[in-house]
Amino acid sequence: MPVLRTAIDRVEGIIYDARLNATLPETVRKSDHNIFIVDIDEKALKQYGRFPWSRHTVKQLVTNLVDAGVVVIAFDITFTEPEINPLDTVFNTELGKKLAGLSSEQLIQLRDELDADKQFAQVLGDTDIVLGVLFQQEADVDVGKLKNSTIELLDKSAAVEKVRGIEFSGQLANVDVLQEAVYGQGFFNSAPDPDGFIRRAALVIKHKDQFYPSLALEAARLFNLADKIDLETTKLPANDIYNITAVKFANNRIPTDEYGRVLVPFRGGQKSFPYYSAADILNGDIGLELLEGGVAFIGTSAVGLADLRATSVGLQYPGVEVHANVFEGILQPELFSYRPDWWEGALLVQILLLGLLLSIVLPLLGPSRMALVGGVSFVFVVGFNLFMWQQHISLPVTQPLGLVILISGFNLARGFFAENSNRQQIKSMFDQYVPPAHIDKMLSDPNGVSLEGERKEMSVLFSDIRSFTSISEKLSANDLKDLLNEYFSPITKSIFEHQGTIDKYVGDMVMAFWGAPLNDPNHAEHAVIGGFDMLKITAELREQFLEKDWPAIYVGIGINTGDMNVGDMGSEYRRAYTVLGDAVNLGSRLESLTKFYGLEFLVSEFTKAQCPNILFRPVDKVKVKGKDEAVAIFEPVCQITQSTAELEQELAELELAYNWYLDQQWQQADTAYKNLLTQYPNKKIYQIYIERIEQLRDIELDPDWDGSFTHTSK
Repeated sequence: MPVLRTAIDRVEGIIYDARLNATLPETVRKSDHNIFIVDIDEKALKQYGRFPWSRHTVKQLVTNLVDAGVVVIAFDITFTEPEINPLDTVFNTELGKKLAGLSSEQLIQLRDELDADKQFAQVLGDTDIVLGVLFQQEADVDVGKLKNSTIELLDKSAAVEKVRGIEFSGQLANVDVLQEAVYGQGFFNSAPDPDGFIRRAALVIKHKDQFYPSLALEAARLFNLADKIDLETTKLPANDIYNITAVKFANNRIPTDEYGRVLVPFRGGQKSFPYYSAADILNGDIGLELLEGGVAFIGTSAVGLADLRATSVGLQYPGVEVHANVFEGILQPELFSYRPDWWEGALLVQILLLGLLLSIVLPLLGPSRMALVGGVSFVFVVGFNLFMWQQHISLPVTQPLGLVILISGFNLARGFFAENSNRQQIKSMFDQYVPPAHIDKMLSDPNGVSLEGERKEMSVLFSDIRSFTSISEKLSANDLKDLLNEYFSPITKSIFEHQGTIDKYVGDMVMAFWGAPLNDPNHAEHAVIGGFDMLKITAELREQFLEKDWPAIYVGIGINTGDMNVGDMGSEYRRAYTVLGDAVNLGSRLESLTKFYGLEFLVSEFTKAQCPNILFRPVDKVKVKGKDEAVAIFEPVCQITQSTAELEQELAELELAYNWYLDQQWQQADTAYKNLLTQYPNKKIYQIYIERIEQLRDIELDPDWDGSFTHTSK
């Protein structure tokens, strides 16, 4: 049943997306409120540097918005770490010695003037501002102090612990000086459906027996000058549990589902709200009339900052614009579609009536009329669902449609397959398109043919051309096409020769996997050897490309081994045989990490464990973005039969240096890595460890420190 429930939810999500997009307004969005996005975009990053910016820059951004007359500002960002005060940095310099002669009052005044956090905090009280917080599932994540929540239960007899809600144990709040100064706080956690798409948004979240508002809800409260938000609940008759039914503040009542969620009232694709670059706001290049009286949501659409979501109206939809949609819906509740309390009864009535009618009528009809009645029933179900949608009522449609298809299909199949002549006619027709043996198998054992996915252990490879953007800028469109063709052809051939399956090409990226559709017990080793061959081919192509005055190409390769979902996946419009899962994501992260370590090839410990005939160089133990568990990563060097005495000596010295590093014997480790760097000056990894040791030797590490390094970017 869980599998069936998951399948129904997935189909329902696809239908919901199609219905929403089919009914989106064709005209340009016109809101009754001046809601806009302040976008930390590529332009802003280019002018003001990579994010996070100094609080001085953020302060100036807020100041410019306030001066322009913006009434509410909401940050889809957290400021979880204090900014280092420059005064603390210079105390050990000559300037610091001079400052030491200042009085304590002078030092305090100077330190406050240089304290970016305090300076930023001073402007937070100039207007209604909401700072974002992020709740976590892990209870040991406890950063910052939350302000008292503005949410109260309307029914005072209901205990918070008895009210249903999306619960989180940990928190990532802002630094105390900012959290205390700001008027509002709101979480920006997303509430994706099981397929990862954002269709609903949580207005409230439960944390430590207290409900907290979302970024959009808190911004709406401040916009309406309300002191608090009431949470409306209803008690279930069978037990002592309460469902959330609505949130209320000022004169607004927003119906929700039992967990405090609403359907996001999308009214257009990406950038259906006005977007203003943060750089233009900082530079004063935006007309004040565009900002005056407005509500600003500050966030990012930059790909590198990873706040792009899969939504019903776009696969790379900025998360900040989701909050803006919800905010607009809260101010204009008529924009929300909702699923009423009686939806289950309505669904049951539809299924009973359709099932009874079709079961009685269809067996009495011939194939043509049977198909006609089934088609009419299908159109009726779709039409009724669309009519209710126009009334802002969202009813499930998968089960009624599935019932129509199932009963109609069953009766059609029974009628056709009852006649042997029709069976032979179908076989002869399909023999023209697929092998006859395949048709025979389908006819003899229909249950033996399935496109359903499976979960199995496999190896996945990601390969990416380095600095492809700069390469593409140097070539004409035809030359770039020819370069990619000449690169992909031998690379694809190599993957096939090493028993791999091409998953996809995305620009200059190649994704392949081993272990499906054919089982391969040595998939990890075949993948690594295939990676070696890809590097060899790339080196040969570099020489050929230079002869054509094309840029030299270098690649990064990442391989991971683990359990993955593999199968024919997609929608009714497009499908692909592909792999999904956390193990696949880790493979992609490893390819990205090759840039950081200055290497061409990285694999996980899980891949190494299945490659006894490959020699590896230990690289690091890392925690990649989105994961809490550390993973050891390695650089494949060569097959053991190709090893040399010099290489084995280097690896022995490296193992000794790394063990000293893990034992926190900093001096021995530092000396060993410097010796290795002297011998192999082109190995960036040795320089990384020398710099890391310099940072760690003066830090008191946790007793359970295991040497792992946390990567915060993808």
